[in-house]
Amino acid sequence: MKKFIVAVSVIVAAYILFDFAYYQMGWYLPVPWQKEVETFMSVSEDKIYMDTGDGPEEFEIRGVNMGSGIPGKWSTEFAIDKETYLRWFKYIQEMGANTIRIYTIQSDDFYNAFYEYNEGNENPLYLIHGVWVSDYVQNSHKDAYDKDFKGTFEESCRTMVDVIHGKRTLRVGYSNNMGSGKYRNDISQWVIGYILGVEWEDITVSYTDEKYKDDNRYNSYSGKYMFTTVDASPFEAMLAEAGDKIIEYETERYGQQRLIAFSNWPTTDPFDYTEDVAEFFMKCAKVDVEHIRTTDEFVSGQFASYHVYPYYPDYFEYVDIYDEDFSAYGIQREDLYDEDGQKNTYGAYLKALKKYHTMPVVISEFGVSTGRGMAQRDANTGRNQGNMSEYNQGQAVIDCWKDLKSAGCAGGCVFSWQDEWFKRTWNTMYAINLKRTPFWSDYQTNEQYFGLLAFDPGKEQSVCYVDGDVSEWSAEDIVAVNGDMSVSAKYDEKFVYLLVNKKDFRFSEETLYIPVDTTPKSGSDYCQNYDLMFDRAADFLITINGKNESRIQVQERYEALRSTYSQNVYQYDTYEKANIPDKDSPKFVNIDMILQTATALQQNDNTAPAETFETGKLTCGNGNPSSEDFNSLADFMVNGDNVEIRIPWQLLNFADPSEMKIHDDYYEHYGVEHIEIEEMYLGVTDGSGKERTELKPLVLEGWDGNVTYHERLKKSYYIIKGYWTKGEQRKQ
Repeated sequence: MKKFIVAVSVIVAAYILFDFAYYQMGWYLPVPWQKEVETFMSVSEDKIYMDTGDGPEEFEIRGVNMGSGIPGKWSTEFAIDKETYLRWFKYIQEMGANTIRIYTIQSDDFYNAFYEYNEGNENPLYLIHGVWVSDYVQNSHKDAYDKDFKGTFEESCRTMVDVIHGKRTLRVGYSNNMGSGKYRNDISQWVIGYILGVEWEDITVSYTDEKYKDDNRYNSYSGKYMFTTVDASPFEAMLAEAGDKIIEYETERYGQQRLIAFSNWPTTDPFDYTEDVAEFFMKCAKVDVEHIRTTDEFVSGQFASYHVYPYYPDYFEYVDIYDEDFSAYGIQREDLYDEDGQKNTYGAYLKALKKYHTMPVVISEFGVSTGRGMAQRDANTGRNQGNMSEYNQGQAVIDCWKDLKSAGCAGGCVFSWQDEWFKRTWNTMYAINLKRTPFWSDYQTNEQYFGLLAFDPGKEQSVCYVDGDVSEWSAEDIVAVNGDMSVSAKYDEKFVYLLVNKKDFRFSEETLYIPVDTTPKSGSDYCQNYDLMFDRAADFLITINGKNESRIQVQERYEALRSTYSQNVYQYDTYEKANIPDKDSPKFVNIDMILQTATALQQNDNTAPAETFETGKLTCGNGNPSSEDFNSLADFMVNGDNVEIRIPWQLLNFADPSEMKIHDDYYEHYGVEHIEIEEMYLGVTDGSGKERTELKPLVLEGWDGNVTYHERLKKSYYIIKGYWTKGEQRKQ
């Protein structure tokens, strides 16, 4: 018996040791017995080919980028389950896509679902797998040859290869940028290639190149599968070495190869721009994959990967101002215009990229956001970063697709599959609690709404739809009454909803005002703009004044834009004593957002103020997704005596509605700090009387992290589906 126990113990210990060494440490023996390297993907000149068994056929990448976020969870929690993935894969393939792109290793649920979906499927989905480099490392003091950069990057590449071959175990916490689990399903037969890295920080690239420019050890690389040309930079040599090592590892351990690309974007593109453009955009670095070549030992091939969006940085728009000659980019000035004569610098830029490269070019990220807020404009085609309806999003994605195909690109991947509540945008992040973003849907932050799949509040439907149907409202929702007028309210994870009722309301002739009091720190009981008086200090005023002049305004002391961007927009420091608004100032101002546009270049004036966008302007329309005339950007709807309104939380200066935290007084803290409130006050008036409008309390209760949501395929999904599956846009 004792010998048996010892034997069993030895076997168990040996198994544990084997499991640890093989699945966790990645130990292996090369496969010298394999005569030929297996690959089903290849490159010839500027085309990508797939071997389906009857020889190579040209393969057009019709892809969708997929993140790892869902409401109530950070992306690094990798909380999406297998059933959800299976459902999403079906939607994606039905849309006409053939490829999914992911940025890093997901939880094992993704790979198990991918295997289950494709196994036995005559028309499988394919995968482009990424390798992530952390933002912390890229924005630290480290260069690209630091062990925390290069060493971690190469180890992540090997780990990713093991994962797709079903030969890895990753414990929880192994990496903040990777999922975890037991990866036992081999999905390599459907993985067409890798995109290594992320949107490189230009400062990191420039720092690396400058640091090692005179050190020959870092200016070139020569490996079995990849090598650099004499023009390569130290950063490019690092990439070549990482690429060479991942090819070597997969070849030796698994006897396979697949396509390789290195991530890139306009900020580190290979072009030289005019001095004015380069200085304004701080274009200080290049990553040129033409300096990275492959040997005959690499039988699959290399392609160039770029993230390119229509609106920023739109270099060619500003090159056109200062330089008539575009021959340096391989195109002519007439290439800036479509066949119909419309200026399209996005299409021209794609043509320049395509003509520059000797390998296939894939636009691995492109898209527009359906967020209500906006961060950047496309001056020519209107494909902006935000404030695009779902219908316009679909049209814009198709137009981008046409541009990349017209340029001769080998395909592209739409960004992105699903909306992600946790994300942030540069021009709203100052206004919100960045530690709580997954717990509410911030419609003002455009970065959250690039998806073709929406997450709307409510388990099955939202608590209210702004569509003129008031059946979801009851007498219990009434907050304040003023003669023949009343205002009701309710809310969810995305909006504060209001119902204003006025007997015999004449929308085209009358104006309604809804004062809102949130903060106890400031506000005014008088609005000089419209000569209105209130019984308590109001911070906001919602004005319903026809289809084109309805808006929400804020008392000037509580203007968020001014708190942070006064110098950029108004060209003065609001914290200087003479510029500080009174706590009870009666002036109410428009609510604007700062945009990232090159006004200094446009006007040839370095002192020009930043461009803004009036985000407080309210759009009249039907906000019910099930309606034929649905407008996803609708803010209010009028039906007879009733006006339904929805206001995004951030427009009311909420930093985190899940805990009912709003902005404190900016001038007590020199910026945005937060205070918690338990109620806000509402009233309603038509401005006809001279008495003070009474404001009544709406009790506010947060939901902490207990979010509710349901999935909804956006209108854009069906538009793209109609185009990709039928070659024409389906009528909506």
